Amino acid sequence: MSADAPPADRFAALVSRDEREIDLARACLQIAEDVYPGLDVEGYLGEIERLAGRLGAQLASTATVEDRVIALNEFLFADLGFRGNAENYYDPRNSYLNEVIDRRRGIPLTLSVLYMEIGGRIGLRLEGVSFPGHFLVRLPMRGGTLVLDPFAGGAPQSGDELRERLKRVIPRGATGEWRDAARGVAVSELPLETFLEPATKRQILARLLRNLKAVYREMNRPERLLQVLNRMIVVAPEAAAERRDRGYLYQKLECWRPALRDLTDYLERAPDAADVPEVRAQVLELSRRCARLN
Repeated sequence: MSADAPPADRFAALVSRDEREIDLARACLQIAEDVYPGLDVEGYLGEIERLAGRLGAQLASTATVEDRVIALNEFLFADLGFRGNAENYYDPRNSYLNEVIDRRRGIPLTLSVLYMEIGGRIGLRLEGVSFPGHFLVRLPMRGGTLVLDPFAGGAPQSGDELRERLKRVIPRGATGEWRDAARGVAVSELPLETFLEPATKRQILARLLRNLKAVYREMNRPERLLQVLNRMIVVAPEAAAERRDRGYLYQKLECWRPALRDLTDYLERAPDAADVPEVRAQVLELSRRCARLN
């Protein structure tokens, strides 16, 4: 698609491609165009290439996978100073890849994207992992899978550490034991492989957008929230709840016709949802409002 095409159209064309053809870094930067109009997407992609080239030049041709992981961690986190922004975790800038590159600060997901992009260019087959509560990176290796945490400087994660992470997001039951209610088993008995499946690029983009959705909802920034929901519906058009949420947001902004369209669409997509009676009531009210506009 032409570089002169509207940003929304370029994004839709990119994420509609086959999984292998989606440029993850480019898609993340295109999301940032909502907040940074005129963003030099090509310039930031070039910076990623330049950083990877610098690192690659330091590696011996005989460097093993382990050597490359160590070099990547040293380069990104020691030499360049990238780190997790634990002090201001919910700053929306942490979710925009251009800001992460400029400020050397990010959240687990955006640091993982940068980690995968640079690591991939030095021969590491890194994959994202949508682990509950904390995005991680995995590296398939002979004899197993290495799980790494870019938010913590690329530190490898043991099985015990991963189970501790699960305990933080799975509530303790009445017996005092952490149990997964859906599976009916204790956390200590859960197969970790279930939570370590590689995320697709669309899943990564959807998680990034959900992070921004939560941030802008908390900040009460409806115009930013609408931009995020528009992107989310492009990435995951089957996600009925996102259309419902956009419909309610349109209603809040007094955009009655778009609100009616989205909420009606939600009812068609999720006819058995628990909130159908409430949504139907809103659709009736919006229908009356729209009728008065004619």
